[in-house]
Amino acid sequence: MSEKLLEVKNLKTVFATEDGTVVAVNDISFSLNRGETLGIVGESGSGKSVTSLSIIRLIANPPGKIVSGEIIYYPKDKPPVDLLKIPEKDMQKYRGNDIAMIFQEPMTSLNPVFKCGDQVAEAILLHQHKNKKQAKEQTIALFEKVKLANPGRVFDSYPHQISGGQKQRVMIAMALSCNPDILIADEPTTALDVTVQKTILDLLNELQEEMDAAQIFITHDLGVVAEIADHVIVMFKGKIVESGTVHEIFTKPKHPYTKGLLACRPNLERKVKHLPTVSDFMDFTQNKNGEFDITAKSTPFIENAGNEFTKEEIKARYDFLYQQTPMLKVENLSTRFPMKKNLFGKPTQYLHAVDDVSFVVFPGETLGLVGESGCGKTTLGRSILRLATPFKGKVIFEGKDLLQLSNQEMRALRKDIQIIFQDPYSSLNPRMTIGNAIMEPMEVHKIHSSTKERKEKVIELLETVNLSADHFGRYPHEFSGGQRQRICIARALSLNPRFLICDESVSALDVSVQAQVLNLLTELRAKFNFTYIFISHDLSVVKHICDRMIVMNKGKVEEIGYAEEIYQHPQKEYTKRLIASIPKGLKGNKRNV
Repeated sequence: MSEKLLEVKNLKTVFATEDGTVVAVNDISFSLNRGETLGIVGESGSGKSVTSLSIIRLIANPPGKIVSGEIIYYPKDKPPVDLLKIPEKDMQKYRGNDIAMIFQEPMTSLNPVFKCGDQVAEAILLHQHKNKKQAKEQTIALFEKVKLANPGRVFDSYPHQISGGQKQRVMIAMALSCNPDILIADEPTTALDVTVQKTILDLLNELQEEMDAAQIFITHDLGVVAEIADHVIVMFKGKIVESGTVHEIFTKPKHPYTKGLLACRPNLERKVKHLPTVSDFMDFTQNKNGEFDITAKSTPFIENAGNEFTKEEIKARYDFLYQQTPMLKVENLSTRFPMKKNLFGKPTQYLHAVDDVSFVVFPGETLGLVGESGCGKTTLGRSILRLATPFKGKVIFEGKDLLQLSNQEMRALRKDIQIIFQDPYSSLNPRMTIGNAIMEPMEVHKIHSSTKERKEKVIELLETVNLSADHFGRYPHEFSGGQRQRICIARALSLNPRFLICDESVSALDVSVQAQVLNLLTELRAKFNFTYIFISHDLSVVKHICDRMIVMNKGKVEEIGYAEEIYQHPQKEYTKRLIASIPKGLKGNKRNV
């Protein structure tokens, strides 16, 4: 029999808000065995992270409070303990020592004013009572274990001096520093490149087997959870709607919410016209008790033959697109940033972020830019718009070289070329209502003759992106991540642009919200004949929405061609490695399912 390690019984966690009490986790129960990986999946707001924070009692009170339940930990050779009933002083002995957590965002979890090594050594000093020299030696050994290159340098580096993947490894080293029985990983690979993600997942698997620990893996990426988990819990609005082995959940889902989550991930094998969403499978309403009643749709959206592009339809689209004159020509574009300067402030060493890149984009086309972090994708997009200053080259948009235009001429042209940034929250002014945020570019470029006309246009745009007129006077913090992304799309559309650059605009969204945004971009392309450059590290998304793709590596173009062709027959080793890193679902699960 498997050895039980953790048992959660009837856990309920609530938060006090201005609008009343919100039940974040509603009477959930599950157990975890030694050596097992339990996957918890669901969209933002489903209660996944609150569940993990409740287990280690990191719910801030106020506004949060664990109102009922039991969390029973079964340590080896010791009696069981209910973590909710012991004093905080005793809880500190278990937190980090027996039950450790890797948080979702390593940059905000690591203290920016302390060196990475000191932060890991601190946990060793606290729990293992070693001296500073021993703690440093153990930290460097941990950095080697999590496969950090040059662990001595990382020890003396501040968080901002290392990459996202390196920061995540530092967090894993910190979590493993006391050889915990239970490792809780909260979205540890969200927004990481597929190659870095695969490395982190392989590393977690290796370390778990080596320490004979159990793992709770929280994610909204079903491809990842299918590859790493033994058992899966599906959460929706604070409740567990379905649970079972990973094989049962992924091959025979019973609940409409689970079916919807599984269906809305872009399909690598087929190119569909419309991605299913959760709302295609179910309706839900809030009852007078504040709980959600779920109704399965009798005829859910089915990915039938009519929704899949035929080879003839794809060929007809390509024949139409590529007989036109290109809208954008990028010729030998290079952008570099100074790395080192001499005593007089003159740069002596440069980072070549974009290195001699050339390509064309045709009217109505969606061109994908893919590659790992640091490959130059975002810098290339910003260089086209002159938000980063290129060192040399040409960017010819409809016959005009944008790099030769004056600031005034470029400003006038900006309404035709817009960008949708990666993080919608940081690109919206928190003190400005979203109605005014969308209206502001119209006022700057003098589009429409009166405030009344502009307001009517804003309401029309909100409805275009599936929001309503009621949202006009609300502030960014009152919206979900997916809604904020749609607001940014509406703002980009307010100037009637012809060319849009989407910079990782769906990378951190839930799969269902991602499907909604991708469907919206596809509908807008059909309705307004938009031309897109779509920047992403997610090859499945790029393959779904793009006609052609460019694979970038270290500032250079590795490969360019039809998205389908590159996926099926990659020519370069780098491209093959990117494709091999895509989660393969159950096929990639090495556990006995």
